[in-house]
Amino acid sequence: MKDILHFEVLTPAKYQTYIDVGTRAYNQHYLHLWPNENTAPYIESSFTEAILLKEELDSNTLLYIIQSNGTTVGIMKITMNCSLDSYSAAEALYLDKIYILNEFSGKGIGKKALQFVQLRAKELHKKIVWLGTMQKGPAQNFYLNNGYDIHRESKVPFDIVVEEEKAMWIMVKKF
Repeated sequence: MKDILHFEVLTPAKYQTYIDVGTRAYNQHYLHLWPNENTAPYIESSFTEAILLKEELDSNTLLYIIQSNGTTVGIMKITMNCSLDSYSAAEALYLDKIYILNEFSGKGIGKKALQFVQLRAKELHKKIVWLGTMQKGPAQNFYLNNGYDIHRESKVPFDIVVEEEKAMWIMVKKF
């Protein structure tokens, strides 16, 4: 059976699904970043109803629930106009979050999500899509294999994160 992927725009009726799946996926992939595996600082800054309402009201932000064959498998957040270094906000689209639940990783969902984002960027006449990814772990190779290049170094923007885990890359896909 062919996998049918759907990117559902977030509505208030689905906030709890977004919060639950986003929190679960984040914790599956990033517990090691936090002292005592306490991800609360990140969860409280990303996955609450108040945060989602604020983001949903921001016309520059797009929030999605990713579904595969009717099952929620992940979440995604896009900032449509977000400058990066010499690229103006009009030229750059930022893929802020793309979290896929572990049990659905390796099934091509992430690749299709990147294609969806890139299509959106092209529709908006962007020159680049950019994102941040950890220097350690499998995500860097995933993005390299999907046409992204390392643009520069960065760090996790939370002081409390384990120091040796803070290193990130800013990665860019040019059009």
